[in-house]
Amino acid sequence: MNAVSVDKQRNGRVVAPERQTGLEVVLLKRTYVFPWSQFLFAEGGEDEIRAVFATHDVIIRGAALAGLLAELAAQRLARPEEPARSDRFDQFHGSVIRQLIVERAQDT
Repeated sequence: MNAVSVDKQRNGRVVAPERQTGLEVVLLKRTYVFPWSQFLFAEGGEDEIRAVFATHDVIIRGAALAGLLAELAAQRLARPEEPARSDRFDQFHGSVIRQLIVERAQDT
């Protein structure tokens, strides 16, 4: 299980009130950039959030994520990062991202 604190400046960065042009999701071996113009919706609760874009779903798992869901809705989340393996056992208080998953959207 991976862990990262969204309160850290380098992780899960929330930007100023103005809207950003895209969401950059940084995994250990790959980085994805999704334009907000492709953002469809987000859903979830305290332990999991799903952000749906036209081509991919971004799944964020962790704890106390309701505030992060609000930042997604306002399109102010800029750069959530998957933690380095050496950081995954660190203990954090407050909002914590433990896992980031990027999947291709399913054809329906």
